[in-house]
Amino acid sequence: MYPNEYIEFLVHFHCDQDYFECHEILEEYWKKVDSGNKDSIWVGFILLAVSAYHHRRKNFKGAEKTLIKSMQLLEKKQEIIKKLGLDASKLLLLLKLQEKHIKQQLAFCTYHLPFTDPNLEMNCIESAHIKGLKWKNSEPVPFEIIHRHISRDRSMVIKERENALLQRKQKDKHL
Repeated sequence: MYPNEYIEFLVHFHCDQDYFECHEILEEYWKKVDSGNKDSIWVGFILLAVSAYHHRRKNFKGAEKTLIKSMQLLEKKQEIIKKLGLDASKLLLLLKLQEKHIKQQLAFCTYHLPFTDPNLEMNCIESAHIKGLKWKNSEPVPFEIIHRHISRDRSMVIKERENALLQRKQKDKHL
């Protein structure tokens, strides 16, 4: 019923709080199913994970910017959020609170997405158990997860950005 990647996203979000991995999983899925659609629900969730990643690392400017973009997208996708087993209105209220915390430059506190589908949550709990993860974990997060981007191979990202820049320059030439 729900994409496996979405369940993986939710498991990482609620268990090991590896928001970088949340972003990676959904970005790959988004590129596979809805590539190029910047208004996709998946982009909203990707930005949500990126914001949490930045906030925890005290990058308040990055956290605020990505959270605002996420909220703008998710606000327009409330019916889809409901179909994805979450409470859209509670989620948006939760994100408003996160925005307030970011603007006040408060330390990041773990939060959980509001489920409405108990079957979805059970699937996530089972998946977490299989992976050896504790559901809705509140234990301290290891340094390597907090600063996950440091060990990431960025060669593909750099290449994609260079290609996009080259395409824009070529397009501008033809205008």
